[in-house]
Amino acid sequence: MKSFKCKNNIVYCWSDTLDNITRKQVENICALPFVFHHLALMPDVHAGVGMPIGGVLPTMDVVIPNAVGTDIGSGMCAVKTNFRVSDQRIRQIMLTRVVKRIRNIIPLGFNHHNILQDEELMPQGFDIDTLHIVSREYRSALKQIGTLGGGNHFIELQQDEDRWLWVMLHSGSRDLGKQVCDYYNKKAMQLNEQYYSIVSSNYGMAFIPSRTKEFRDYWEEMRYCIEFAKCNRALMMDIIQNEFTCFCGNIQFDSKIDIIHNYASIEKHFGQSVIVHRKGAIRVPKGEIGIIPGSQGTCSYIVEGLDNPYSFCSASHGAGRAMSRLDAKRKLNLDHEIEQMNRKGIIHNMNSINDLDEASSAYKDIDLVMANQADLVKIVKKLTPVAVIKG
Repeated sequence: MKSFKCKNNIVYCWSDTLDNITRKQVENICALPFVFHHLALMPDVHAGVGMPIGGVLPTMDVVIPNAVGTDIGSGMCAVKTNFRVSDQRIRQIMLTRVVKRIRNIIPLGFNHHNILQDEELMPQGFDIDTLHIVSREYRSALKQIGTLGGGNHFIELQQDEDRWLWVMLHSGSRDLGKQVCDYYNKKAMQLNEQYYSIVSSNYGMAFIPSRTKEFRDYWEEMRYCIEFAKCNRALMMDIIQNEFTCFCGNIQFDSKIDIIHNYASIEKHFGQSVIVHRKGAIRVPKGEIGIIPGSQGTCSYIVEGLDNPYSFCSASHGAGRAMSRLDAKRKLNLDHEIEQMNRKGIIHNMNSINDLDEASSAYKDIDLVMANQADLVKIVKKLTPVAVIKG
């Protein structure tokens, strides 16, 4: 970890390098008047919209929609089973049946369910009528729950060091989160313009003051999106477990581990109650379990938090991009990336240039990322991929 002064603030950084776009975004954030104590950058940090992904930003009395991002509540879910991948029967099931069934049953990419899902699967305990965007998008969301999405969202079958089979997936709030973010970011821009905010509109960091109705509205809709994302992951995990149970009647599953990495919360740090924005970062207080996935075809990790105050008890949410999606498609060799996956014996669906944006070479080295945050988390389990399903 290194620290440096930037504008009027301090930055604590666990990454070896910062590209020019990320560095400019850091400079913009450090010019904001409401940053509390310092900005923290995780080792997977890379450029986002307004705020870098892998950034942890504490603020005083404001929330910034773009510092949470469009995929509100995006996160990881992982489950350990009582089956060993070394069993030939299990490997055969994964090769010939389960992976194919998962791809057929769970809508991937931009695909949604054709029919409305049961409302009991949706978040409970909210007054939908008071949530402007959620109520508007509710019927659409009923077709999105239990769907993976695209980009870096994935389903993986993995094995730990003892060859126990794990199921891991990464997904979020689908289009619902994007609609909420876009709406309230526009509201924030209008408020900032109305009150002649000194924060430049070029920063992409329009904010909503905590004493406004817009703050309360955004906060409640953000909470709904977080719960929707959790319900989305839970439903997909249930579907996957059911498929395994169909072929392995005595298979058992441990409790789900579910970790979010795009959200804001009110927390106490350095003696002050502040709003902490985590965009591509997980919260792992001392002794709590987290999930840090690698890129496609590389290892993932179950970790335990070390309570580092300078990261605001945070850690990376993954490996982090090393090149943009466009650069990956331009620069990477498809045959080489496929051969890397085949050499490891991983079941995958990489078969075209359009898949290169999610190739492992487009991401940072997960092992280096883990080494750089050895003071943030300790490794509990190292998981190696056996099969990968991308959106």
